[in-house]
Amino acid sequence: MTQITAGAVKALRDRTGAGMMDCKRALIEAEGDAERAVDLLRKAGAAKAAKRVARDVSEGTIRIATRDGSASMVEVLSETDFVVRSEAFEAFATELAERLFDVPLGDGQILEGEALLGLDAASGGGSEIEDRLNELRVQVGENVRVGRAVRYDLGEGGAFASYVHFGSRIGVLIEISQSSEEAVETARGIAMHAAATNPSGLSPEDIPADVVERERALLTEQALEQGKPPSITEKIVEGRMRKFFEENALLWQSYVRDPDLKVRDLLSGAGGDLAVRRFARFEVGG
Repeated sequence: MTQITAGAVKALRDRTGAGMMDCKRALIEAEGDAERAVDLLRKAGAAKAAKRVARDVSEGTIRIATRDGSASMVEVLSETDFVVRSEAFEAFATELAERLFDVPLGDGQILEGEALLGLDAASGGGSEIEDRLNELRVQVGENVRVGRAVRYDLGEGGAFASYVHFGSRIGVLIEISQSSEEAVETARGIAMHAAATNPSGLSPEDIPADVVERERALLTEQALEQGKPPSITEKIVEGRMRKFFEENALLWQSYVRDPDLKVRDLLSGAGGDLAVRRFARFEVGG
């Protein structure tokens, strides 16, 4: 029987992140061959990871990265906050945000985790994200899942601003039309605002049509139940819809740092026709 040294076990553990006893068993089965032991651990890890994928995930983190005129944001989920705060989980989330720059993800396209894994596998580089995900599941002993992911490619003359809320459970990524330091600082404030208010769209036109129609139908029903005539009902509904847009469209919202200002007024006051081109907001589990 091949003698397995403590040093060999530790080296394999450092390389794979697997438990000491798992590494020792793999080395014994591989008769001391480290490369074969790695393969055995990967196979065993895939089996263990498969058993964990059905578990619910309610904790997680948001990561944002930038590179060469692009910005990415990703949500990574796990079962417990303890794992979220682990070094291995944080490293994976950071690596994944960077990996989005190498995956053929469409500009502005928001993908759920399974779709992202499929896109990564079809990109010609193998299933790099899924392999790392399975390794992490084995290492931390929990189900870990990729939630949503988005990448923005910067338009001409623009800039990115972002904000990740304390605890990394909410992240906002914004593209603006100017790149000056003042413009980016203004946009960062708007990103913080969006983290707090959770707008449904940039303007009323950007709010999903089904959401708008459902709200309009509800308000119309409420007005009719009050016995108002149709002509009055229409005016009441329009007034309440305006209130709905002021609560849900980013540019129409009252700015949290100065409620007397609308966000669109803040942009106008910044000068130079500063505009928010688009934004994305992720909240863990949201």
